[in-house]
Amino acid sequence: MTWSERAVVREGIRISCRDWGGSGPPVILLHGLAGHAGEWDAIARDLSPRYRVVAVDQRGHGASERRPRDVSRAAYVADTVAVAEQLGLQQPVLVGQSLGGHTAMLAAAAHPGLFRALALVEAGPGGPNPGVQAEIGEWLDSWPRPFPSRTASVEFLGGGPVGEGWAAGLVERDGGWWPRFERDVMIESLAEIAQRSFWDEWSRVTCPTLAVLGQSGIISPEELDEMLRRRPETVALSVPGTGHDVHLERPDTLRHALRELLEEVT
Repeated sequence: MTWSERAVVREGIRISCRDWGGSGPPVILLHGLAGHAGEWDAIARDLSPRYRVVAVDQRGHGASERRPRDVSRAAYVADTVAVAEQLGLQQPVLVGQSLGGHTAMLAAAAHPGLFRALALVEAGPGGPNPGVQAEIGEWLDSWPRPFPSRTASVEFLGGGPVGEGWAAGLVERDGGWWPRFERDVMIESLAEIAQRSFWDEWSRVTCPTLAVLGQSGIISPEELDEMLRRRPETVALSVPGTGHDVHLERPDTLRHALRELLEEVT
């Protein structure tokens, strides 16, 4: 099964989506910071025979508007709601990794009843994290611009399936491979996360929730304990031998976990 590109426009900002079709219950997939919708291709392909799967290039990323004026958390959330409404996705299950998981959590908190369930992959209420913008800025500044070859980009971005997943978001132009985002847009997208935590929003989520963590990912045991204390009905899964990019490192394990969630709520 293959996808077709669909565009959602909200307040003049174009959001590009990979629509995998299907007539089953809908699923929306949200990538992380500096990522792209194609990171979800393997999982989307697996789910699409039974579900209507839509993977989103969030604003500032991939084929979506590259320099949106507003990169607030509220803008990302409103885009997610617009995708559901404009594509006719009734009570979708929201799945997001990293920043996409944060967006999904905030959307579920702000719109109770709109989403059937929530799956967070290496994402949580966290914060405040005052050093995150400098840390990510330093990482992005280390990227060659352009990468001399796709092979070089795969190796630089982690090698194996992780490097392949990240490199798939690059575009070939003028003899090199370039990112499809702007550094300053990425840094500004983290401004609110740097300043505060989002525990109140987490506590307002009412839909069934799955939290998938990498064994050596960014969610600390203390953060997970507090998530479960505030919402004990949450199902948590730690994936051995993985880091932050669980969806690329162990897509089979994540697919299995998502199928179980979907079967329970649809």
